[in-house]
Amino acid sequence: MTPSGAWLLVVEDEEPTRRTLRDYLVRRGDCVDEAATAAEALRAWDAHRPDLILLDLGLPDLDGVDVIRRIRRAAATPIIVLSARGEERDKIAGLDAGADDYLSKPFSVASSRHEFMP
Repeated sequence: MTPSGAWLLVVEDEEPTRRTLRDYLVRRGDCVDEAATAAEALRAWDAHRPDLILLDLGLPDLDGVDVIRRIRRAAATPIIVLSARGEERDKIAGLDAGADDYLSKPFSVASSRHEFMP
């Protein structure tokens, strides 16, 4: 399938979740870059300037909130946090840092043909 949708960056340290997100988005026609660490995410963002970033906060090398702040210093790329951190203070921290939305894991994306749950 040739990508015809958005260029997305999926930042998730858990490989099965990252792979599931990637597969779902590619089936939708999106082009997907992947990163398992903050360093990889910042390199990929700088190289390709994606249309949207899906970002886990619990990264092994740097907190996702810091990634949001670094990106926000240079651009307004939309960022949606996908995190197991469901406490209100975590959501506020992510949104205050500049995230556009926050989804707590687990979450579901349903369509007419399939359902996705990382």
